[in-house]
Amino acid sequence: MKSVILYTDGACSGNPGPGGWGAILMFGEHKRELSGGEPRTTNNRMELTAAIRGLEALKEPCAVELYSDSKYVIDALEKGWARGWRARGWVKADKKPALNPDLWERLLELCETHQVKLHWVKGHADNVYNQRCDELAVSEWQKLK
Repeated sequence: MKSVILYTDGACSGNPGPGGWGAILMFGEHKRELSGGEPRTTNNRMELTAAIRGLEALKEPCAVELYSDSKYVIDALEKGWARGWRARGWVKADKKPALNPDLWERLLELCETHQVKLHWVKGHADNVYNQRCDELAVSEWQKLK
């Protein structure tokens, strides 16, 4: 199984507002940057989309080291919250509806395809790949203003 590093970030101007996402895939000496945006979205949707698009770009099951500055994404996966929401029909433990079930469903599917190890990184803290993902995400929402 190939080992891949994936950095992701999402950004939004307003919440909701125009949003963008960025992802960097690294395998050996190869590096691929991905990005996109939506005219009306939220920061959390862009964070989820970045992880989804990065994982979707892999052509076969891989061992993935996924780095994100989103506690929403990392905690919900690492602590099993998203799987619990799915098991309860997209209802949280407090009986309120889970947000973004469409994206969580897809991300959980991809995490079942790949062996994903999660890493939280502090945003805007001198991590070159996190900063680059942020630049990609911001440039995408700026195109939509």
